[in-house]
Amino acid sequence: MKWLRKKKNKQPSISLEQERAEKLAEMGAQLWALRQEQGLSLEQMVALTRIPRRLLQAIEEGNLNDLPEPVYIQGLIRQFADTLGLNGVEFSGAFPISSAQVKPESMGNNSPLNQLRPIHLYFIYILLIVCSINGLSQLLNNAVLQASNSQNQPSPKQKSIVKPEIAQIKESVEVQSVNDTLSAVQQGKAVQIGVTLKASSWIRVVADGKIEFEGTLPEGTHRIWKAQQQLTVKTNNAGGVLMSVNQEKAKEMGEPGKEEEVRIAAKPKF
Repeated sequence: MKWLRKKKNKQPSISLEQERAEKLAEMGAQLWALRQEQGLSLEQMVALTRIPRRLLQAIEEGNLNDLPEPVYIQGLIRQFADTLGLNGVEFSGAFPISSAQVKPESMGNNSPLNQLRPIHLYFIYILLIVCSINGLSQLLNNAVLQASNSQNQPSPKQKSIVKPEIAQIKESVEVQSVNDTLSAVQQGKAVQIGVTLKASSWIRVVADGKIEFEGTLPEGTHRIWKAQQQLTVKTNNAGGVLMSVNQEKAKEMGEPGKEEEVRIAAKPKF
């Protein structure tokens, strides 16, 4: 009777491997559902987490055999959850790394070596993960730095392209432009032309024989050019361009839709 009673009261215990598999299946299903809810594909998750696709898929499917050591699995789950907006540390903490149950056989063996060995292994795993992440981050930073340096180096074959300024005429801008013009004239700038576009127009500006600008400027653009000897302004829409010479009152270059060219020479110095 005693033997039957003991056998009846004995409950089947779940192994640590089974506990990990069940917990991984549960957590993987939650991560899959959250990823689907946010409309993210596995390829997008690979780019965001930098985790290989096969590992992400194994986590979602609860496939423990295709994943590395449990401590690495916990780190992968943490990074997966963080990317989806969860608290990765709290979420991944539910995945069991080591068994919390103490076997009766180990109760009598309390040597310090046996007690510290799992903790040492755990810290070694953590140290390896930290070193791997730091090394990868350093490599990525060096690669980005080299790429940015190579892009910043000017190429001798590239030609400078003058882009039109798109801006509205504001009083503060006009005041600053006039002040800059006054100081420039005092420093020996002999002639200055300012243009304001009433309508989008093509313009070519030649200062002292050198083309300073050629292209289409949008409506509302205000530009100023200076030269020592002569300035030439040509447009295909004379009525859409207001031109001011040496800060005088701006006037239309001509009739709308007609081509016009104006040359302004510097006054001789006496």
